[in-house]
Amino acid sequence: MKRLTLLRHAKSGWDDPVARDFDRPLNAKGKRAARAIGRHLREAGLAFDHAIASPATRVVETLEEMSGGLGRALRPAFDRKIYLASAETLLDVIHNAPETAETLLVAGHNPGLEDLVLLLVPDGAGQDREAVEDKFPTASLAEIRFDAMRWADVRAGAGTLSRFVRPRDLDPTLGPEAR
Repeated sequence: MKRLTLLRHAKSGWDDPVARDFDRPLNAKGKRAARAIGRHLREAGLAFDHAIASPATRVVETLEEMSGGLGRALRPAFDRKIYLASAETLLDVIHNAPETAETLLVAGHNPGLEDLVLLLVPDGAGQDREAVEDKFPTASLAEIRFDAMRWADVRAGAGTLSRFVRPRDLDPTLGPEAR
């Protein structure tokens, strides 16, 4: 069985004057949200055999802040293909993940991550899927399990969404209305 966790980068700062979207850093709320997600992962006892991430500044900073809450550093393989990737491109990245990894973390961007969850988990699969369909907010994570022996065997509609966690689920001050 393979377990895939998809993590959307935390809230970035639009007020920061950067030349490229790729270089946008996290804002203060995004840093708090990423740390909260890291603490959640630690408390749930979740770990990853392998991690792949977009090299965009906001993803790198999300993983750094998340590591603080997790209590250990994540050392992802950075892959430029993940930056603003479509669901199909992300699935291709997953298909090429190391077969020795039973648990895989992919950290990146929307709309690709949300679209990937909706592609991999069948329609009508429960409340969490409906919540993802409504919105996959910043710093949220979705865990999908597959009855597959190889990452190359992961297919559309074959996943079970076992966890969907938004920062506001952990701390109401991290919700969309809060600052």
